[in-house]
Amino acid sequence: MVKPVVIGTRGSPLAVWQAEWVRSALMQRFPGVAVELSIIKTQGDKILDVPLAKVGGKGLFVKEIEDALLDGRADVAVHSMKDMPAEIPAGLVIGAVPEREVPSDVLISRNGHTLRQLPAGGVIGTSSLRRAAQLRHLRPDLVVVPLRGNVETRLRKLDTEELAAVVLAAAGVKRLGLAQRVSEYLDDESMLPAVGQGALCIEIREKDPRLGPMAAALDDPATRTVVSGERAFLKRLQGGCQVPIAGHGRLDGDRFTLTGLVADVDGGTVIKHRLNGPAAAAETIGIELAEILLSRGADEILQKLTGAAH
Repeated sequence: MVKPVVIGTRGSPLAVWQAEWVRSALMQRFPGVAVELSIIKTQGDKILDVPLAKVGGKGLFVKEIEDALLDGRADVAVHSMKDMPAEIPAGLVIGAVPEREVPSDVLISRNGHTLRQLPAGGVIGTSSLRRAAQLRHLRPDLVVVPLRGNVETRLRKLDTEELAAVVLAAAGVKRLGLAQRVSEYLDDESMLPAVGQGALCIEIREKDPRLGPMAAALDDPATRTVVSGERAFLKRLQGGCQVPIAGHGRLDGDRFTLTGLVADVDGGTVIKHRLNGPAAAAETIGIELAEILLSRGADEILQKLTGAAH
């Protein structure tokens, strides 16, 4: 009897959807392989009454799942790439980055208003410092409030609380079949996405003879190139949930373009730059872009927020 492959995942509807997608993709490519899901509660799932930025620490939604990988309770971990810290624990690797869903954010408003149409004083909910900073920069006349919970919880709060709108990742909304609720897809000029947003991370043990080839079958080289450039940018900035950092790459043939942003929490200062070069140098471009932003004042913002020199 061949031992089933165990996928470790969070228990939110979106996380389960993502893990089920990986499960069916593996079973399609490797007929006869049994794949099971193991639901694991992470620290980020347990602490729901505090904004993420105040919880502290990196890997709030991945650490417990990575522990299960390391001790053998799980064979594969499926994460949202934007939840992945820049540093991966020793002994683990990103085994695959499947083709990316739309990386942008969406606005879902109570009255179908776009971001520019929302009335002054409107209350807008988001769980992310990155989104909050960009919203405050673009619309300082709006009131931005912290909003935690999974996609359905946040949409329920939009319907039941005094919120004019919420901002969510387009990928999660689409994967859950809720695209009809979208009032506006926000472009990069309005709302630069998080590093890795819209992409999945399939994490495995390093040099795993069984799972290595299986995970590799789900890899999309173009998505991996773009995400590796974005993550190199994040790693150089030592960024996590506590800091308003955005980074979004695009591949056009063999050219890679990366736009990066660091902002202060109130949105008063936004440092943004775009850099491009050969796709083969995606990670180098990510590091160079981070250096440019640091030299333009991002280091002061990051030091103020994290207390660490960059």
